Amino acid sequence: MAQVKLLGFWYSPFTHRVEWALKIKGIEYEYIEEDRYNKSPLLLESNPIYKKVPVLIHNGKPICDSMIILEYIDEIFEGPSILPKDSHDRALARFWAKFLDDKVAAVVNAFLRKGEEHEKAKEEICEMLKILDNELKDKKLFVANKFGYADMAANLVGLWMGFFEEASGVVLATNEKFPNFCAWKDVYINCSQVKEYLPSRFDELLAFYQDRVRAQAPTSATLQK
Repeated sequence: MAQVKLLGFWYSPFTHRVEWALKIKGIEYEYIEEDRYNKSPLLLESNPIYKKVPVLIHNGKPICDSMIILEYIDEIFEGPSILPKDSHDRALARFWAKFLDDKVAAVVNAFLRKGEEHEKAKEEICEMLKILDNELKDKKLFVANKFGYADMAANLVGLWMGFFEEASGVVLATNEKFPNFCAWKDVYINCSQVKEYLPSRFDELLAFYQDRVRAQAPTSATLQK
């Protein structure tokens, strides 16, 4: 039996972050796909407060929340560092990871909802893109030009937002308005650390989110954290 188990949703950027970290570290693990409509007793026992994925179970002990799990993996397991070694760079990485994670609900509402929530969220995402466009000018990666923690958190805007835009027909990140962000995104997608661990089910991901748009009733809990 594997010492490391990961409970997740195949379509979740947050599950993908954890899989990414495990693969970068070269850790063998058992992946357990959850059903968001019928969550397993193991998930409910492992995360009784939030009842969300991803959950990492290491030697029988659960760890919840994707970014907390990344820090745990980096601290416990040998292999390439996820968080920077320099204290200031580490603080910057955590800052940008939190900034991006705080935009989860807005990203979901901007692309996968309708009505007033949708319009308010679009404004918030455009403001986020302005900030990122300024921050990422002449940058390939978020911190110290080395792939790591903040870049993993950026999979929501660097990868999944593209699925959301195509599925919904709502395109906010244009080269005309946000050239630095778009230039960063092109580099990000083709970065070796990203390219090697891209989600493999692109067509299924797009179809999944197209269904969510048609349903017009997802929430941020659809993705989990």
